[in-house]
Amino acid sequence: MRLIRLWAEGLVSPPERFIHSLKLGSGNIWQNYIDLRDVRQQNADLKKTVDRLRLEQAALLEDARQGQRLQALVGFEEKYIYKTVAAQAIGSSGSEQSHVFYIDKGSADGLDRDMAVITPDGIVGKVRDVFPHTAQVLAINDQSSGAGVILETTRVRGILRGNSSGQPQIVDILADNRIQKGEVVLTAGGDQIFPRGLPVGVVDKVIQDPERDSFIEVLITPAAHLDRLDEVLVITSTQPRFNQQQQQDVAASEALKGAEAAQIKEQQKASQIMAERLPGLIDPSLPADQQPLHDTSNPNPVAHPPQALHPDRFSPGADAAAGSGSSASGTPDAPDATTAAEPDSTVKPQQQKTGGKPAQAIHPQNAKPKTAQPKPKSPGRNP
Repeated sequence: MRLIRLWAEGLVSPPERFIHSLKLGSGNIWQNYIDLRDVRQQNADLKKTVDRLRLEQAALLEDARQGQRLQALVGFEEKYIYKTVAAQAIGSSGSEQSHVFYIDKGSADGLDRDMAVITPDGIVGKVRDVFPHTAQVLAINDQSSGAGVILETTRVRGILRGNSSGQPQIVDILADNRIQKGEVVLTAGGDQIFPRGLPVGVVDKVIQDPERDSFIEVLITPAAHLDRLDEVLVITSTQPRFNQQQQQDVAASEALKGAEAAQIKEQQKASQIMAERLPGLIDPSLPADQQPLHDTSNPNPVAHPPQALHPDRFSPGADAAAGSGSSASGTPDAPDATTAAEPDSTVKPQQQKTGGKPAQAIHPQNAKPKTAQPKPKSPGRNP
């Protein structure tokens, strides 16, 4: 039986292996070829879908970036004091020597020649040619452009224009050691195109003028991205415009100013009425040179001291009177009738020679009054 089993296994095993391998091969052919024909098509469709989604993603990303730029542009336009028109850059000149580009707004939108073109970052250029629905803009890095600028710190003024390599530079500046790299450059407003105070860029390098030794050229790194411009603003009017809040503030200020002006006018009117009621400063009966307005005298005269009721030798002017009343020999003059008639006259002390010593002077207050004796008038003296 064991031998029979071996013979039977040897006869049956090969066909079974063949049938099993055939079954596996047919299954592989069905799964890897027949059944995968639709999968390949689906794979191709999925690849196309992925490519389309990538393009859409790039477009959405670009739209998002544009939306951010437009949002910043609109925010700047709302806060900016001058009237502006937003425009899209649609093309360039295609020449390395000419730095011009086109925008999608023209004369139909209110644009005109020599209008300033700016971005929230800084100035871009000016409108050179205007068409009904497009306009050509000359950038500040062109050799034929020009703009008046001023350095923020040193306050040095100059003219901005492009060089041969397309970089803005300030020309016609005398050599100045104060100009350093990184200094901010602003518009000066003297060219009547760009308003004053707009950012232009920063100082990149200071080089010597090859033609003039005493002059320098200041290379500028522009604040605006001149090589990748998308949206710009065109200043159509330099008349200040205000938002609603600012208009309310201006109206309130004007009302307050009007009230103050009315109050001042009332005060002036009251002053005029008061001046009419006060006496005039012109006397019609006097000549012009004697009018009160021409009077230069002191309105507050100096008050003189009153005369002493009982003058003595300490009173002002007593020494002068005594000197004039004494003779050259030292003998006092005889008192006249007027002096003798006064009972309160000063009694002068007399010296008495007693034993060679002078008598002590009697104080006027302690002296006894003497009765004045009348003296006959001399014919040669006035009374």
